[in-house]
Amino acid sequence: MGNLRRIMLTVSYDGTAYKGWALQASTPNTIEGELNRAIERLTKETVQVIGASRTDAGVHAYGNVAVFDTASTIPGDRFVFALNHELPEDIRIVDSREVSLDFHPRHCNTEKTYEYRIVNTNIIHPTKRLYACHFGMPLDEKVMNEAGKYLVGEHDFTSFCNVESQAISHIRTIKDVHVTRQGDEVIISVTGNGFLYNMVRIIAGTLMQIGRGKGKPSDVADMLAKRDRQAAGPTAPANGLFLMEYRFLDGIN
Repeated sequence: MGNLRRIMLTVSYDGTAYKGWALQASTPNTIEGELNRAIERLTKETVQVIGASRTDAGVHAYGNVAVFDTASTIPGDRFVFALNHELPEDIRIVDSREVSLDFHPRHCNTEKTYEYRIVNTNIIHPTKRLYACHFGMPLDEKVMNEAGKYLVGEHDFTSFCNVESQAISHIRTIKDVHVTRQGDEVIISVTGNGFLYNMVRIIAGTLMQIGRGKGKPSDVADMLAKRDRQAAGPTAPANGLFLMEYRFLDGIN
């Protein structure tokens, strides 16, 4: 065993079977818990990963990020292969590398992109049910796209945050929102520097309401101004949400 090192993992997972990312005393069934156990089996060390984004129960990810410290001599870029032998099939490490010991994924200049996927048909195909929200009424994705533009910029997102949020500030910066249709799927993409509890799901629920004709795009500005959770739309189901990418704007050291 050598000196202590910090390893960064890029993690992809199907969140269907898990109670979210964060470790919970009440259940071992979390992404963080599975990562801890896999690393401990591999290195024979007790570890606690530090995650970049604490996704909710049922939410999926292509590129969440976590770091952990180890005295193992396994090269940083080999953890990707070694850990995948220890993890369940619905969690995969897609990249691993050694970073500096003071690197912390939540204390960096970053931006995240989420996608919310909606199957907009009368009946959803069973193979899509775990990875998209089913919405049977017609949606106008152009109207939804127009509505989403009112969210871009720095705002107080209290209206788009779960009332149980413990965040000190509800001010966040959204850099881009766009809504597109691909066949029978409507996809909402949101990029920002940080997100509040349930924020993207509330944005999705609100845009779906407007897309079905309940309100107009400019109503979103009024929702923001009211700073009241009841002013915005419903919280969309978790299964349609994907954390697509976590970008470190100043690089990784």
